[in-house]
Amino acid sequence: MKNFREIFLISFLTLLLGACSATNRLTMGAIEPAQVHLSSDITKVGILNRSIPSAGNEAIDKIDKVLSLEGLNLDREGAEAAVTGLSDELSRDDRFEAVKLIDAQDSQRKGLGVFPAALSWATVEEICRENDIDVLFSLEFYDTDTKVAYETSMVTIPNNLGINAKIPGHKVTLNTAIKNGWRIYDPVSKQLLDEFVANDYITSIGEGINPVKAIEAVVGRKEAVLQVSSNIGNSYGLIIKPLRKRIARDYFVSGTNNFVIGKRRAQTGDWDGAAQLWEQELNNPKGKIAGRACYNMAIISEINGDLEKAREWASKSYADYNNKEALRYINLLNRRLAENRELERQLAR
Repeated sequence: MKNFREIFLISFLTLLLGACSATNRLTMGAIEPAQVHLSSDITKVGILNRSIPSAGNEAIDKIDKVLSLEGLNLDREGAEAAVTGLSDELSRDDRFEAVKLIDAQDSQRKGLGVFPAALSWATVEEICRENDIDVLFSLEFYDTDTKVAYETSMVTIPNNLGINAKIPGHKVTLNTAIKNGWRIYDPVSKQLLDEFVANDYITSIGEGINPVKAIEAVVGRKEAVLQVSSNIGNSYGLIIKPLRKRIARDYFVSGTNNFVIGKRRAQTGDWDGAAQLWEQELNNPKGKIAGRACYNMAIISEINGDLEKAREWASKSYADYNNKEALRYINLLNRRLAENRELERQLAR
């Protein structure tokens, strides 16, 4: 009974606080600049897979495969899946006339699970010239590393009568780390436009009457590795695209009857109608109310896409009426203005 009363009291207080909140939350769409900008004159790109083991690294690679219980070609196929994923993502971008997969020469291969030295600019220029491309994406390294954990457990297997029975057995857990690193080479500016390293993880669990059977019971690990690798390539291709996102804002809904009615108008999508009511409170003799009105006028300005006007209203709310929420809002608006300037710069190039 005591627990029920505590839960009821907490729920009641949560509802009460929510009902008495001075603000309400809205979300709106925004565009974030691309993490890596490619100029508009770049229309043909190439993708190089440097992660293929070179002759000097093959022995180390084979030893690693034995130690980590990897499939014979898992690293190679996983790297190919990552490169194909990147190619698929770039090919969906209408800005590119061509997306080419480039065969790595022995001198360009590394194959170890560490970031190799960058290609020389002479090599980059030669690759771009021979393949008629403007910029070079490169999978610099790709490596899967699997750790094995054993434990005894009761496993369920069918007996001679076909009835499932629990008997002592083994449980094996394979934790696979997918290590990958990428670079983007610009032969014109001779700049590395990006260097990126990431680790992704897959866990596979199997059970059997002995350790070997337990490992055999781990099905789908290779398929999972290939799918995750493809997703890695897809995700890397998104770094050159502006990102659409949702941003959250709080606006004031209490203080006078105009704020209460304005909330209901806003909830129905009538933001202009809500702004008409907030505007009536701009000259309210109570500074707290006038400050909230200025703040809400900043919100409606941002909704309408006028970030400069939004900053002016937010600055007035803080400077004239000491609205602390407005100061935090100014910082958010400054960040959005900087992002918009960067986005305009990217679109202009």
